[in-house]
Amino acid sequence: MGPRWKGKGSKAKAAAEPMSEIILALQSSLTTSKCKGLISGCSVLLEADSEQSTILNRACFGRAMVTSQKEKQWYELGLEEAFYLCYSLKYLEIVDHDSNVKSDVELWDYMCSQIETFPEFYKGYSHLRMKNWVVRPGSQYGVDFVAYRHHPALVHSEYAVLVLSEKKGNSGQRLKLWSDLHCTLRLCGGVAKTLLVLHVQDQGSETGFPGCLKNSEIKEQTISRWLPEKTREQNSNLKNQGEASNT
Repeated sequence: MGPRWKGKGSKAKAAAEPMSEIILALQSSLTTSKCKGLISGCSVLLEADSEQSTILNRACFGRAMVTSQKEKQWYELGLEEAFYLCYSLKYLEIVDHDSNVKSDVELWDYMCSQIETFPEFYKGYSHLRMKNWVVRPGSQYGVDFVAYRHHPALVHSEYAVLVLSEKKGNSGQRLKLWSDLHCTLRLCGGVAKTLLVLHVQDQGSETGFPGCLKNSEIKEQTISRWLPEKTREQNSNLKNQGEASNT
C-alpha cells in the first residue's frame, strides 16, 4: 500500500518542499524568536505569532485553537510533540503557571507522572518524527498514532501505529489475543492503512532520563491481513499452468 495523495499536484508539492527542509526551517527560526509553551495537565498550550504559526502549520505540530485574538494564535500540543519540540528540536521553552522554565528532566518527570506509558510513546513518536514522518494522534482509529508521508493536507495517513513495550502494563498487553489483532487489522483495512507496530525494547537497566531513551531501541513490524481469496486465486493459476504443461 503506497501513499494516497489528495488531489492533483499534491505529490509535486510534497517533492518540492520535503518535510526535512520544513523542519530545518523551523529550527532556523530560532534566530528570531523562541516559542514558549504553558504546561497544563496532559497538554501544552502555545501562543504563537503569525511567523511561528506559519512554520508550525507547515511542520504540522499542534492543534490550532479558535480564539478571538487576531495577532496571536493558540495551539494545543500533546505531551509527546511538546517534548519533541523542546528536547529534540530545541524550538520550544515550556513554563509552569508561575512562569518558571522547566528543565528537560523536570518535564520528563512531569509527563511520566501524567501518562504512565509516556516513555514508550515518546520513543515511538520521536522515532517516526526523526524519519520525517508527520505523526498525529490515532485514537479515532483505535491506535496510538497515525503516520503521514507529508502534510495531511497533501496526503492521507499511510500507517496506523501501535507502540508496544516489553514492560508490564496496558501497552504491553495489547494484541496478545487473536481477537484483538483481528479487529485491529479489519479496522486498518477498512480505512486503507497499514498496521505498524513499534516494539520498544530496553537494552539497559537505566530507567532515569535521558538514559532510558539512549538504552532503548525500536523494532518495526508491519502486519497485514491474510485474504484467503487471493491465495485461492494464486493456487488456481498455478493449477491451470500445471494442467497446461501436461497437455
